Amino acid sequence: MIKVGIAGLGRGRSFFAFNTMPDFKVVAICDIDEERLEIYGKQYNVQKRYVKFEDMINCSGVDLVVVATPIMFHAEQSIKALEAGIDVISEVPAATTFDECYMLVEAVEKSGRRYMMGENCCYIKENVLLKRLVEAGKFGELYFGEGEYIHKLKRHRLYNPDGSLTWRGRIIHERNGNIYPTHSLGPLYQMFKERVVSVCCLGSGVHTIPDAKLEDSVITLCKTESGKLIKLRLDIVSNRPLNPKYYAIQGTKGCYEAPRGLGDSHKVWFVDDCEEDEWRPLSDYEEEYLPKEYKELMEEASRSGHWGSDYFMIRDFAESILYNRKPPIDVYDSLNMTAPGIASEISIAQNGRPIEVPDFRK
Repeated sequence: MIKVGIAGLGRGRSFFAFNTMPDFKVVAICDIDEERLEIYGKQYNVQKRYVKFEDMINCSGVDLVVVATPIMFHAEQSIKALEAGIDVISEVPAATTFDECYMLVEAVEKSGRRYMMGENCCYIKENVLLKRLVEAGKFGELYFGEGEYIHKLKRHRLYNPDGSLTWRGRIIHERNGNIYPTHSLGPLYQMFKERVVSVCCLGSGVHTIPDAKLEDSVITLCKTESGKLIKLRLDIVSNRPLNPKYYAIQGTKGCYEAPRGLGDSHKVWFVDDCEEDEWRPLSDYEEEYLPKEYKELMEEASRSGHWGSDYFMIRDFAESILYNRKPPIDVYDSLNMTAPGIASEISIAQNGRPIEVPDFRK
């Protein structure tokens, strides 16, 4: 039995799906909110409950830790768990500074433990299908991609009842740039199979929350190793409907665009299958290219968050442990998805100057 501990019961609730995996069981939980500990402890019959992360990793006997705490703690707590000989799956992003990135790589390499960043957008059905189509050569050679995370944060996520800032609120008042890059970049990184080597970042100015540092809409242009272009947009404050999973890709033989809303659908165009100006529904390709498990969702997957993607992500990490395989999003992949966002903060502070993104394998 592989014993699992979950730190952070707000973002970490979906990780109780470990209980549906053979040989895994959640035996410990950690949160600063004792009422939340009581609720989830009773619901999932977890007796070991902690308010301090260090107490959980040192006293509970867990083999695997979920780090689903606020963003600023991800790298620090992941490193502590790795140094204690514990496998880690971390919420996104993996780190907030280049120094943290280097320390995280060192901790993984020294400990020999498994580390994965839980980027669930890589497991959304449409992105899984697109990756299969890319690998089958339907798009030819990819050379341009777009990823957008447009998700207005509601007031209760930014402010406590007494008017003080939540941890999310503090972040948008203290940082500027693409501070949450992995949902938009992660699936594109897997499709392009190249890391980003430099970024330029500019913002629209501050309009919606006057005392914020984060500009309302932030655009980051990313150049890959072979000179391809990826455009990322982050907007978590503007007053508008959300669209948290917009992607587009362009290749020499085909292209794809996600819906923009109001009845739009996922659509593709392929030179081999379509008339010159004819879009086709992406769903036309599900029968041939979509994995069977996405066509016939198990009950556990259908109950999990983010359209079933959380279940498949957690299952993949569990299987990497059971079968001694490389995690599907290892520490180097995690930082290749995270670090362009860190570079964007430097770039936007320098009026869009190109900033190099380190290669953490070196």
